[in-house]
Amino acid sequence: MNLDLSLVSLFAGWALADEVQRRLTDDGFGDARFADGVVFQHLVSGPVTITTLAEKLGVTQQAASKTVADLQARRYVARRTDPDDARAKQVHLTDHGQAVIDAARKHRAAIDRELRKSLGDDRVEEARQLLADVIDGLGASPALRGRAGPPPR
Repeated sequence: MNLDLSLVSLFAGWALADEVQRRLTDDGFGDARFADGVVFQHLVSGPVTITTLAEKLGVTQQAASKTVADLQARRYVARRTDPDDARAKQVHLTDHGQAVIDAARKHRAAIDRELRKSLGDDRVEEARQLLADVIDGLGASPALRGRAGPPPR
């Protein structure tokens, strides 16, 4: 395969994400989508309002509300009245939502272990460090560390 680094990285990411998705489906989370994680990353530390979620996602409140309605229909999130402002609603993870996050984390760790076993710790660590250096070199680290990393447009 003679591909440049950007394509190899992209395809590797897709392959890894597809494998996590396959394992989540086996666990009963067949309706979970990769893009759900973009929202979940903003809810793992606690409930947020739709306004805050929209700001973090870089979308309109209407788009955030539509996304939340979809996640709510699939039982991953719920809305509650904000204790500080009865007019506002907070979005929080449900037990089902936390369960899919926990399962995805478990599968990512298992895939890492499997790759280390088949390819060797040194090769996997070198690949991980190279990609981390690429992220740093392109200036994307602050956004990713702040969980403000949306998918590419």
